[in-house]
Amino acid sequence: MGAPPGYRPSAWVHLLHQLPRADFQLRPVPSGFAPQEQEYQQALLLVAALAGLGLGLSLIFIAVYLIRFCCCRPPEPPGAKSPPPGGGCVTWSCIAALLVGCAGIGIGFYGNSETSDGVSQLSSALLHANHTLKAIDHLVLEMVERLGEAVRTELTTLEEVLTQRTELVAAARGARRQAEAVAQQLQGLAFWRGVPLSPVQVAEDVSYVEEYRMTVMGLLVLVLSWGSMGLEAATAVGLSDFCSSPDMYILNLTQEETGLGSDILNYYFLCNQEVSNPFQQRLTLSQRALANIHSQLQGLEREAVPQFPSAQKPLLSLEETLNTTEGNLHQLVALLHCRGLHKDYGTALRGLCEDALEGLLFLLLFSLLSAGALATALCSLPRAWALFPPRNPSASCSGSHLSEPLLQARRASVPHLRVFPGCQRRPR
Repeated sequence: MGAPPGYRPSAWVHLLHQLPRADFQLRPVPSGFAPQEQEYQQALLLVAALAGLGLGLSLIFIAVYLIRFCCCRPPEPPGAKSPPPGGGCVTWSCIAALLVGCAGIGIGFYGNSETSDGVSQLSSALLHANHTLKAIDHLVLEMVERLGEAVRTELTTLEEVLTQRTELVAAARGARRQAEAVAQQLQGLAFWRGVPLSPVQVAEDVSYVEEYRMTVMGLLVLVLSWGSMGLEAATAVGLSDFCSSPDMYILNLTQEETGLGSDILNYYFLCNQEVSNPFQQRLTLSQRALANIHSQLQGLEREAVPQFPSAQKPLLSLEETLNTTEGNLHQLVALLHCRGLHKDYGTALRGLCEDALEGLLFLLLFSLLSAGALATALCSLPRAWALFPPRNPSASCSGSHLSEPLLQARRASVPHLRVFPGCQRRPR
């Protein structure tokens, strides 16, 4: 299918689209975008589960490190007061975690900004398309009402005034038939009237999902960076499948939701010389009918006004109505052309498949860096705690200086018991 103006699948789309996919039985799954199929849903869930695997491995690593640190240390000789080793390592680990965390925050802000820009561009394109469709409906309704009013008033008055001249009455009736034919042709141009799908509603749903995404992903990053990374990875992979060939999926979905004919949808989705305007015949017939009405009214003005002066007022009113209708018809021809809606379609795709996808990838990197910084900080915490000076343990833990000798004696009697400074329990 023809690509929208200015849209080409990016390198990120091609890269993610080429990644292998498998269902829960590890059977290969095609990379075509098919969210309604169970195998494709399982493939995306499996992509998200990879982040869960990373979370499990990181938790196992942290648990093994803490167990080794707390339970597998060599016993210290009684009375040893040398500071625990590893102070430099702890310092550099904390610095590394801080730097990685700061880099992750910056990348996360940029990714969130790009995603929001893409979603805003998509919503703007949908609202502009809705404005075009509403303008088409409004112009058609206005022209039909004007022509109907002309048939009911001016043309009826003309027939009554010209009753003495049968040939003039026939010309007025011919103009009436032409006006009724134009109104009937124009009613078929409002193709979106009565369609249950509203671009405004879609734009509101997209904005709601964007707000939901920012809340949920922010919570996931705070609680569990790996969970956020899994959700972002699955979304990015699915979005890349959609963006690699979006036309056919959107065409089928729009036809299913709206019930519009394939000729109309193909015209607006393709917008090339191979597909003709499905409204061209109606527009041509309407223009010819309006031209015929003009010709007939000019003939009536030449023949009838000298003999029937009262016919001049309805004739002038009819001329004004026809001029307004012709102007609206020219504007309608421009709105019904595929360029406008096809441009909105391309803008929506660029926002979703370029900015939003790139933002998701940066958020994915942010989650990975955040998880790494968190794991580094957790592994450094026990050594860093051992380096902290005690905070007057006799006052904070025992409440009295008399219990300190007993506590020191208990430490000496149990050399393998390691107690963190500041957290000694009062002996009973």
